[in-house]
Formats: sequence, structure tokens, C-alpha cells
Amino acid sequence: MRLTAELINNSLSYLNPLNERELDLRGHKIPSIENLGVAAKDHESIDFTDNDISVLSNFPLSPRLQTLLCARNRIASIQPSLSKSLPSLNTLVLTQNNLSELADLDPLQGFMKLTHVSLLDNPVTSKEHYRYYVLWRNPRIRFLDFQKVKDAERNKAQELFGTYEQPTELAQSIIAIRSSKSFSAAAPAGDVSGVAKGKGMKITETEKKRFEALVRKAKTLAEVQKLEKMFAEGKLPTEVMGDGDAMDET
Repeated sequence: MRLTAELINNSLSYLNPLNERELDLRGHKIPSIENLGVAAKDHESIDFTDNDISVLSNFPLSPRLQTLLCARNRIASIQPSLSKSLPSLNTLVLTQNNLSELADLDPLQGFMKLTHVSLLDNPVTSKEHYRYYVLWRNPRIRFLDFQKVKDAERNKAQELFGTYEQPTELAQSIIAIRSSKSFSAAAPAGDVSGVAKGKGMKITETEKKRFEALVRKAKTLAEVQKLEKMFAEGKLPTEVMGDGDAMDET
């Protein structure tokens, strides 16, 4: 069922036990978030539990929204700029979804007020250093998977992954997995026809390998983000588009 204005208007809106104005959108098999408009701006909490959402995205600017309940969906990715739409978010429940790579959690970094997060029963929780990576991305989190975060964990996270400006080799290898995964999914191999066209562009297998090599060789998080931004805008670095063998893997 699509998330239409009619469905939103017919849904319950009430004060929850935390005295937040909550919009109840549970159990409608909603495949994607759309048409929230004024509804998101008028509520402190939205409950999307038990739907079919695959990407957590497409929120309007909602400075009032503090709690987002999205358990038991199919969420496999989070919009990188989501924090800009939800600047006041402090509680995010993503229990029983499909987040699989540590770097899929990178968008959590942007939430300045996020303190409570649940990622229980996602494939990503079985990854080595999972808890430390989440805390590296957002050290403001105070409760992760309903367990209180300790200062020792935050310190260990920084030890493992460094700083955003100078991430360790371990951090860079994790970031590269997301970049390569996104690149592969968005741009299937094929013939190049002049100018790249965002997600619809076609690339050769050689260009794909060159791009992945560039990501792995990036020395800072900023360099990785720059490469991702170029690709999102439908551009490829000259090292990728060129005919030389400098970036080819041996």
C-alpha cells in the first residue's frame, strides 16, 4: 500500500507515553516513504513498524521529529543526507531490518542529537567491531541496542578507527566496501557512451576496477566522500575514464 495523503490523514495521531505527538503508520506494507509533508512537521514521533520500506529516505525538513520507529521493515540503506531533514532526531529504532555492512551505518554520523539507537537483528550486528564502528560514527549515542554506552567503548572506537580526518586503514577498508557496493549496484557494466549519466550510466569492468582502486587508495574520509559525490552526480574521475593502465589492478 502506498503512503498516500489519504492514508496519513486517516491514521491515528495521539500523545504517546513520552508525551510526544505520534503518528501511527504501523502495518500497512508501505514500500517507500512519501507524501509526509506537513504530517512529519506536526509530530515528534512517527511509527513505521511492520511495513516494507527498503530505504530510509525522502523525509521533508522536520525539525520537530524526535523519534522514528522502523522495526520489522526491509531497510537496507539510509539516505546519506537524512540527518539534514531530521535535525532533532534522538531515537532511531531499526530492529529487524536488512542493514548488512558497517559502512551502511555511516549516515548516523550526521545526527547531532541522536542518543538512542537499536539495530538488533540486522545482519550488520554480526560484523566484527560493529558496536565500536557505530560509536565511532556517532559518539553522542548513549544507548545502543538497549545497552548503555561506556566511555571505554568510545575510546576503543577511536583507537580502532582514528579520526574522520585521518581514519585508520581498518576504517578506510570498511568505507571502501560501501563505496564499491554502491558503485556496483548503481552502474552495471556496459559500453561507455560519452558523458556519464548518474545512476543510469554504463561503465566497463575496467573502469569499475579503477574506481574501486581509487577508493582503496584514498587516504582520508574526505577523499572517499568526494569520489562518492562525483559518482552520485554522474561524473567519473579522469583516472577512471582514461585509457591508461595506471589504475588497473594486476
